[in-house]
Amino acid sequence: MKHLKFLVVALFVLMTSGIKAQTENVVIDGDHGKLQAVIHKPALKQGERVPMVVLCHGFMGNMQSGLLTKIAELLQAQGIASIRFDFNGHGQSEGRFQDMTVLNEIVDAKKVIEYVSALPYVGSIGIAGHSQGGVVAAMTAGELGGDKIKAVALLAPAAVLRDDAIRGSTMGATYDPFNPGEYVELFRGLKLGAEYIRTAFSMPIYETSAGYNGPAIIIHGTGDRVVPYTYGERFHQIWPTSKLQILDRADHGFSQQIEQVATSTAEFLSQALLQSK
Repeated sequence: MKHLKFLVVALFVLMTSGIKAQTENVVIDGDHGKLQAVIHKPALKQGERVPMVVLCHGFMGNMQSGLLTKIAELLQAQGIASIRFDFNGHGQSEGRFQDMTVLNEIVDAKKVIEYVSALPYVGSIGIAGHSQGGVVAAMTAGELGGDKIKAVALLAPAAVLRDDAIRGSTMGATYDPFNPGEYVELFRGLKLGAEYIRTAFSMPIYETSAGYNGPAIIIHGTGDRVVPYTYGERFHQIWPTSKLQILDRADHGFSQQIEQVATSTAEFLSQALLQSK
C-alpha cells in the first residue's frame, strides 16, 4: 500500500503539472572513449538545485533498460534528476566489449559523477545499479565514500562475478581462469576479454564497498538463477544500516516485478536524497 501511494503521488505530480519527463542527450568522456548518456530532470526554478542519481546497467545491458528507465521517470516525478548511460563497449558508447572490465566501468561511473557534479542545478548525488552495475555502484560508493555519495540502491548485485571467474565459467562459457587466452566467446558474438577475467579473479568487491557508510537499499529475488540472493544479503551484512528487500521467486531481471522494484528504489532514493539536499 505504501509503494502504491508513492506511485500514485508521482503520477499525480506529472499529471497536474502538465510537465512531461524532460530529457537531454549528453556525451561524456569515459575510460575507453565517449559515453552516451541521457539526463532526466524535473522542471527547475531559476537557481534551484536538485539531487541527481547515476543509474548503472548490467553486464551486456544498456541504458535503455526498462527497469532503469522506470526508476528515472519516477525520480523525475519526485523532483529528482537522474542520468542513464552506456558503459564502454555497451550500447551506443565507444569502446570494445572485449576491453571492458569492472574496474574500467568504475572509472566510467566516476567520470559520469564528475560530469553531473559540475552541473549548476545538481546538489547531492546518489547511485543505483542492476547486476554488474550494482557491483560498480557499490564499489564506486565505497571508493568515494558517504561524503560524496548520499544514497545507494543495489538491484540483484552480481558479486558472483568474482566466483564465476575463479570457477572459469561466465554466462555459460567455460574457460581456464589461469590461461583464458585472449578472449572467451560468449553468445550474441560478444567476446569476454582476458583482462576482465584476470581482474575479476581477485577483485575486492565487498572489501571496497565497505568504505561506504551512508543510506542504502539492496533488492534481490529468491528466484535469481544468475546471481543467488545470498550475494545481495552479503552487502546487507557489510552495510548493517542498509535496507534489505528479498522478493519471493523474483528472477534476475525482476521480469514480473519491474514496477514494484522501480517504485521501491525510487521511493528509497527520494527519501534519502531529499533529506540530504
